Amino acid sequence: MRLIHTLDEANINFSNDTCNESTLALEVGSVVYLPKLTFNLLDADKVLLSPDLLKPGSKNISYVPDKKLVRGLQDDSPHLDQAQAMLERYVAYAKDLVDSLFPHYKGHYEIGKASLRPVEIRGRQTSYRKDDTRLHVDAFPSNPNQGMRLLRVFCNINPNNQSRHWRVGEPFASVASRFLPTISKPFPGKHALLKAFGVTKTARSDYDHYMLQMHNRMKADMNYQKGVEQSEFHFPPQTTWVVFTDLVSHAAMSGQYVLEQTFYLPVEAMKYPDQAPIRILEEIMQRKLA
Repeated sequence: MRLIHTLDEANINFSNDTCNESTLALEVGSVVYLPKLTFNLLDADKVLLSPDLLKPGSKNISYVPDKKLVRGLQDDSPHLDQAQAMLERYVAYAKDLVDSLFPHYKGHYEIGKASLRPVEIRGRQTSYRKDDTRLHVDAFPSNPNQGMRLLRVFCNINPNNQSRHWRVGEPFASVASRFLPTISKPFPGKHALLKAFGVTKTARSDYDHYMLQMHNRMKADMNYQKGVEQSEFHFPPQTTWVVFTDLVSHAAMSGQYVLEQTFYLPVEAMKYPDQAPIRILEEIMQRKLA
């Protein structure tokens, strides 16, 4: 398996062969990289390329499309409308790309948040669990997904010729085999209690429990971070990449000014559903997890 599946197309008029090859690469754990495809900033967008616009404690400007809600800006920011307009355009850009390159998914996914990440990730002070410079698979404490896939479209819009530097680690099955034996089962009623006390927005499944614990254990183990087999990649400005971040062990080491769009894809909508993390975990554990 190639860790990076590169496409040379400069537009979204993909052939059937390209779509089929890219879907297979994506679903088995490659990053689909489009070095000639980018999101075009308008001159009016460039005012948003400043971390000074962020509300204290925020690291992103995020946009919830179904609510038309922008978060993360300073409360008195004069750039709310511009942020919404730019992120709405990015949602459309990412959706058009996914629909064109992965037609098997069209009509099946839910559109999640879009975000502009204007902060340099290198040197950012945070807890180890929130430290995205450490290898991890994505799982979120308050947002269980019961096995839905996390499909993400990234675009580097850095105006200063700075690449986004990633590390990519071992295959998901190897991560799971390494860390699952260290994780205890959730105690009976835990998922319902977490929801009742507002810790989670919906009830976790056993799948969410194991994914979150793997995420945390990966980040906490510095010997693993340094010693596991891994590769480094630099995504230059004006490039796009697509990846299942629940499947691919990844870390963002440096870079500033990146756009990201999340899609939630049901496992049943995949072309190769046995490659989903929930199916891999269920095969290892020999039981249903959601």
